Amino acid sequence: MIEVVEAHFETSAANISQSPENDTVNEVAFMARSNAGKSSLLNALCNHKNLAKVSATPGKTRLINYFDATFMDRENREKYPAKLVDLPGFGYAKVSKSLKSDWEKNLTDFITQREQIRVFVHLVDARHPDLPIDRSVAEYLEQIRRPGQTVLRVFTKGDKLNQKELGALLRDYPGALVVSSSKKRGISKLATRLYDLLTEYDDGHTL
Repeated sequence: MIEVVEAHFETSAANISQSPENDTVNEVAFMARSNAGKSSLLNALCNHKNLAKVSATPGKTRLINYFDATFMDRENREKYPAKLVDLPGFGYAKVSKSLKSDWEKNLTDFITQREQIRVFVHLVDARHPDLPIDRSVAEYLEQIRRPGQTVLRVFTKGDKLNQKELGALLRDYPGALVVSSSKKRGISKLATRLYDLLTEYDDGHTL
C-alpha cells in the first residue's frame, strides 16, 4: 500500500521567479477548473484535513502553493519525498480582465518553464467530464510537456455519480482514475499511481 505519511505547507509564490529553489525533489503539479475539488483532493491525498485551504469562492486562490510530502510504500517501508504544487484554478470567476491576463501568464510561464515538474495532475469534475475548457487544457498539456513529464487525468467527485453515470464515464474513459475526496474512494489508487510515476522516472534520471 502506498500513502502520503507526511505533508506540510512550504511556501506560496505569485510566479515562477518566486518559486523555491529545488534541485533534488520531483514535483507533482495539480491543476483544475475552479470548483473541481482540487483542495479537497490534496487534503484527502495527504490525510490532512486543513493542509490546503478549501474556499467557498471558486477561483479565489491566486498563488502557487508548495507542499512538501513524503510517500511511503508500506510493504517495504521505503519513503519517497516529493513536492506537491497546488496551482491556481482556471476558468476563474469575478476577476478583472487585467488581473486574469497577468494570472494566466504567470500560470503558463510556470507550467512551461518549471523543469522540476514530473507529473501534471489534471483534475476534472466527474459530473462534467467533457467541458471545452478541460479539453483545451488537456490538449495544451500534451503539447507542452517535456520528455519525462506525464499528464495524469483524474476525475473528482465520483460520489456524485450514480452507477449508470459511473459506468458511462468508465466506458468513455477506460482505465480512468475516479476519486471521491469526501468518501476517500480512489485516493489510495491515486497515491500508488503517483508513486509509481515518480519512482519510475528516478530510475536512471536525476534532476
